[in-house]
Amino acid sequence: MNRLALAVVLTALVSSHSYAQDDESSEPGFNEATFAGLEFRSIGPAFMSGRISDIAIHPDNQSVWYVAVGSGGVWRTENRGTTWEPIFDEEDSYSIGCITIDPNNPNTIWVGTGENVSGRHVGYGSGVYRSRDGGQSWESMGLEDSERIGMIRVDPRDSNTIFVAAQGPLWSGGGERGLYKSTDGGETWREVLGDGLGNDESDDSYTGVSEVHMDPRNPDVMYAVSWQRMRSVAVLLDGGPGTGIHKSEDGGETWRELTSGLPEETMGKTGIAISPQDPDVIYATIELSNRTGGFWRSDDGGESWEKKNEYLSSGTGPHYYMELFASPHQFGRVYQADVHLHVTNDGGDNFTRLQHDTKHVDHHAMAFDPNDENYLLVGNDGGIYESYDLGATWSFAANMPITQFYKVAVDYDEPFYNVYGGTQDNNSQGGPSRTDNNVGIRNSDWFVTLFGDGHQSAVVIEYAFCVCFRPVNRVARVIAFETVTRPFLGADTRHLRHIVEVEHDVEDFVVQWYVDHRIRVRRQYLADFVRPVLPGPVSPEIVDEQEAPALQVGAQSLTFGFGE
Repeated sequence: MNRLALAVVLTALVSSHSYAQDDESSEPGFNEATFAGLEFRSIGPAFMSGRISDIAIHPDNQSVWYVAVGSGGVWRTENRGTTWEPIFDEEDSYSIGCITIDPNNPNTIWVGTGENVSGRHVGYGSGVYRSRDGGQSWESMGLEDSERIGMIRVDPRDSNTIFVAAQGPLWSGGGERGLYKSTDGGETWREVLGDGLGNDESDDSYTGVSEVHMDPRNPDVMYAVSWQRMRSVAVLLDGGPGTGIHKSEDGGETWRELTSGLPEETMGKTGIAISPQDPDVIYATIELSNRTGGFWRSDDGGESWEKKNEYLSSGTGPHYYMELFASPHQFGRVYQADVHLHVTNDGGDNFTRLQHDTKHVDHHAMAFDPNDENYLLVGNDGGIYESYDLGATWSFAANMPITQFYKVAVDYDEPFYNVYGGTQDNNSQGGPSRTDNNVGIRNSDWFVTLFGDGHQSAVVIEYAFCVCFRPVNRVARVIAFETVTRPFLGADTRHLRHIVEVEHDVEDFVVQWYVDHRIRVRRQYLADFVRPVLPGPVSPEIVDEQEAPALQVGAQSLTFGFGE
């Protein structure tokens, strides 16, 4: 055998052996090898966006924003929101608590993962991250067990000195919680505030630090907020003896609690802000028992306090808000995050609600333009909004697909199936997986199937019905579609036809679609129903359990429970 033939034979043997090894190592099922050839693509939606946790604006270029999303990573824009780029998708956490730009080098960005609110819907983080190229690449900098980080501060005199306010786990005690300091650029961390804040070790195990602030005149003077909380499926304990406001005058090495004029009873979630015009003036919003509390002010660097107002963030509860933002343009003007954004122009004596008609609710983040006193940039559960007239009118960034979906369902529509799902505070929504439009899927292709916080959607495949459920106010909604021919496209498409809405007071119910075009809601318990009124051939009918069998979709009946 000549050398060429021998080489061909050996190559074939090696190749066949390699393929055999690959075949033996490949196993069917849900694993990396199975899905290696698939890639995710975005189908939206962006017409309602999603929950914003923090905003940072480049100090030298007001067109560059970094936006932290509670359930969607970090996004960057270089043109004030005209276009966006997700810059954190390759990292370990999608839940972001805060973002900070190094005041000495704006290309250095610090991110604290894990959103620091106490709702059931929030994710957890994987520590602190740093980028040294404006968000193009990231490196993990530790504190992986902190789970939720409220704030990061960089010493304006020395970029190697960083403070991290780590709240710690929400659903359990322990973890890395407290105020951490690094003097070597984040290579190592040590806790400088956190131990011994409560009455015992049990208190300390649930107490973290949610905020840290520096006096702009002297960064050695610092203020921090500790917060004791415990969440379970059944209850949120949103305060404890570990909660308090603390002050350091030696660069965070030692701390003392500020108490003069502050409530003597146990405090809940607390937020503070330093006046940019007079840093001796400190503002605080404090939660007390039974959703009471108010707004306090200190004129001597926190040494003594005076209660100025009973106003407290409400809505979902103070645990979800309580951030304060002091205006850099006017002394005494302070904004407080709430369901609706509130503002005081006299240091807390009076609060008013900003215009809300064209803006989503539930606010968490705010930023200012140092060159424009009328400009406001805010983030809430519905995304990013900006105002050029101090909140009289708002414009919405309808190009950030960051909606947090709870559950999703699909239909079998042709030529492209549709996706339905319930979302956090942005309704239940439906939209196409693809379209025949040359620009792809648009915001206008998506629609609302049920308002409020969305929950579970299901599709009756045989009859093109999407059934949406929301337990908060016990409403079921049935969305019907009809086939409409569009001759200019040569295809049939489905359009929203009818909506049936049923209010109920029962634990469970079954929505049924019958061949005689009647929708029936079956009683499973004694309850009264509000009979909906529908035009056209589709009409709802309430029947007792024994009068109608449940419709089977595949092997399952459309039965849903409503436990709170």
